[in-house]
Amino acid sequence: MKIKILGAVFTAIILSGCVGMQDSEGWDSSQKSEFLTILKTDKYMSICNQQALYAQAKTNENSKLMSKLLLAYTHNLANGCLVNTSKSFGAYKQKITAIDIKRKLKAGQTIEQILKPYVPDYRQFDALIKQYHARKNSDTTSAKLLKNIRLNIERVKMMKPNLGDTYVLVNIPEYQIRLIENDKTSVKMKVVIGTIKNKTPIFSENLKYITLNPAWNVPDSIARNEIIPKTLRNPGYLKSHRLVIRKDYNLNSPALRFSAVNAKAYKGGKGHVPFKFIEVPSNRNALGRVKFIFPNHHSVYMHDTPAKHLFKRTKRSYSHGCIRLEKPKYMLEYISKNYTAHDYTDVTAKYKSRKTHYLKIVKPLPVHTAYLTTYVNQSGKLLVFEDIYNYNRVQKLNF
Repeated sequence: MKIKILGAVFTAIILSGCVGMQDSEGWDSSQKSEFLTILKTDKYMSICNQQALYAQAKTNENSKLMSKLLLAYTHNLANGCLVNTSKSFGAYKQKITAIDIKRKLKAGQTIEQILKPYVPDYRQFDALIKQYHARKNSDTTSAKLLKNIRLNIERVKMMKPNLGDTYVLVNIPEYQIRLIENDKTSVKMKVVIGTIKNKTPIFSENLKYITLNPAWNVPDSIARNEIIPKTLRNPGYLKSHRLVIRKDYNLNSPALRFSAVNAKAYKGGKGHVPFKFIEVPSNRNALGRVKFIFPNHHSVYMHDTPAKHLFKRTKRSYSHGCIRLEKPKYMLEYISKNYTAHDYTDVTAKYKSRKTHYLKIVKPLPVHTAYLTTYVNQSGKLLVFEDIYNYNRVQKLNF
């Protein structure tokens, strides 16, 4: 009799869902309840284009629909809800499959545990979501501003996961760079970024080394469309701009004469140029006296510039895509003291030598370029910037 009673009690407990009984999809009642709670407020703003599926799943809690919705929600969280992103707008695509989701459900993971790897750890994500919710029901907030904030929430999702506690952030529409350590801004200064024609791309790479007194290796595209045409018109152009010609990007290679390289054949267009223009190190060098290298396929880096007057302007999109620093010597001092093995006295001596030297970065320092037309500062204030590359107009939400 006691055995029958205990059996009935155990069956009742299982049927009530208290012991996490899973169905064929891997769901138990607590996981469904947790997911519906997340969806009710759209905690991570990732329902996006799945409103119809959400309405269906919410009504009947069908496990297959819930699985389909969880997969879509996770994908939207990991990869954003934007369409019409250009090649220069780097997006880190993460692959999520139905098998992955089902395996995690069956392993008993909570929905928060399943979503956690895809929730941006960058503070702007939470900050922008709070700003969006705070302004959504306000009569004083325009639809344009709300959409602007939402676009930037999606852009944050598309940034490289795990930005880290310490990193360099270049916010292109703000014309600003910040070196952030443990969520606090240690260095901040103005930058000059790429023109609309030569956009500074959005990407992330680690800072690897610093070059003191750099030579400027003129890219083939600039050689074809600027250097060669100007030299053909003015034979004195190379000398007046401290440019020499070599077989490759090595100042120690034998010198070549402009008249001997058939330069006219490489005027304009695209493609490889079999000789190279190099601007020798000097105060007037296009790269100034220092550059910061984070190797990438865009050939973009941060550097000094002799054109200091541009930092007085509000709009500062004048480069070929690289990032020009307002206070490069201060950036050099801070990074060399904190991220290299060099004594700053030694760095100063190398800098003053006018000879090219290299400083290796010995501590991780990621550099992220971003395109955030809304940004929440450390005081919690929402800053809004001009859409200089017209991404707000081109990029569309997928819902």
